[in-house]
Amino acid sequence: MVEDGGGGGGEEEAEEEGESGEMPAAAALPPLQRCNGFLPGKEAEDGGRAAPTGGGERAAAEAEAMLSAAGGRVETRLSWRRLAVLGVFSSYSLVNAFQWIQYSILSNVFAGFYGVSFTQIDWLSMIYMVAYVPLILPATWLLDARGLRLTALLGAGLNALGAWLKCASLAPDRYPLTLTAQAVCAVAQVFILGLPSRIASVWFGPTEVSTACAVAVLANQLGTAIGFLLPPVLVPNTPNDIDLMAHNISIMFYGTAIVSTLLFFLAGVVFEEKPKYPPSHSQAVLQTMPPEEYSYKQSIINLFKNIPFVLLLISYGIMTGAFYSVSTLLNQMIVTHEGEEVNAGRIGLTLVVAGMVGSIICGLWLDYTKTYKQTTLIVYILSFIGLLVFTFTLDLGYLIVVFVTGGVLGFFMTGYLPLGFEFAVEITYPEPEGTSSGLLNASAQIFGIVFTLVQGKLITDYSARAGNLFLCAWIFVGIILTALIKSDLRRHNVNLGIMNLDVKAVSGDS
Repeated sequence: MVEDGGGGGGEEEAEEEGESGEMPAAAALPPLQRCNGFLPGKEAEDGGRAAPTGGGERAAAEAEAMLSAAGGRVETRLSWRRLAVLGVFSSYSLVNAFQWIQYSILSNVFAGFYGVSFTQIDWLSMIYMVAYVPLILPATWLLDARGLRLTALLGAGLNALGAWLKCASLAPDRYPLTLTAQAVCAVAQVFILGLPSRIASVWFGPTEVSTACAVAVLANQLGTAIGFLLPPVLVPNTPNDIDLMAHNISIMFYGTAIVSTLLFFLAGVVFEEKPKYPPSHSQAVLQTMPPEEYSYKQSIINLFKNIPFVLLLISYGIMTGAFYSVSTLLNQMIVTHEGEEVNAGRIGLTLVVAGMVGSIICGLWLDYTKTYKQTTLIVYILSFIGLLVFTFTLDLGYLIVVFVTGGVLGFFMTGYLPLGFEFAVEITYPEPEGTSSGLLNASAQIFGIVFTLVQGKLITDYSARAGNLFLCAWIFVGIILTALIKSDLRRHNVNLGIMNLDVKAVSGDS
């Protein structure tokens, strides 16, 4: 066997062991009958369950049998292209998030320019959530059936197309066209949000996969942060000079379109379906699976039969939906108590930036410890405590306290995003990463819409405290559901189990 070139970072080729280093027992296993637990759409002989935690040797033996059936030896390496793939994806994901927020942060400007109501401007942001839910299943099917490269090009291409359509909407009577353009960007988002865990798994090694996923998630948050800062600078409100307003908007729209187009062409150059060599043993196992063994319908059924994933699906939706609701209604909460319209935007920026730091730290921590359930549960509990503190300090009259508590809340709530993605990949392996991530995002959008409507009503009829306590109650439910999740780290067991077998085989031969 060839040892994993794994998190060490390079293209160096490991030394190859002799034929006698192979595991005789593994080679003697019937190739596919013993490996069905690792084939999407099939059931394992023990009832469809993958090897439980602590069953790494059995998982490794089954995986080794599949690798033997595919040719005996599979070399794992890390490709330098992985950094370019992550960089280009992160960049156009950033631009897509920027295009989402650029209207709502300038609601008064665009309402005046197009001569429409604030509700119609709000729809330019809400369309992102509305479009995601019905399109996520077709998008994940496309990712699984046609692959990573086509999905990535669709996301980048639609992102650029929507940006150019906005350039054509630079006239006060063209609100329907700008709504259409934003709808195209919303469809592009469907092909973007589910890719972080797929890119991380297919291109990155076991010791960096969670960090790579966190970076990809962070880029989307960074786009939102830039969307808070840049549009008000580029497009100051000039209600008495519509021509100047149109000129300023055109600078923002054309700049976004040019950058989006450049990133689309870079995606075409950089993205490949997968690296020449698999980056990990778990990917090597999946790549040996014949395409005819895969069924998208069966994969969906398997996911909903996976009780730990269903619990995670609900708890992830609750946490992320609560974050969407708080972010959307933050302006109302801050203005009600503080009368600070300008600082409301700054607090929102603080929440997003703190969340970006939380995403990276959580990703690094997962790569270092592999404590998926423990970390997810702790972050969930700290998010609950953070929201409670935020709720009861909001009306104290000290703006600096709101900045601090908002930053803490954003750190943990946004830091949870890559945790949920990676935990889902672990407990659902070998089901496709894009499918599990897509379902998590769909759950988040549904909870986000419901929470925003209910919390907004509570804030209007009662108070911001009533709305936040409503979210606290739901997050407490999410804590209980997270505690019930069985931590069955299937992907980690395969990576760890095969490496253990390799070591045993070498020492036995020696």
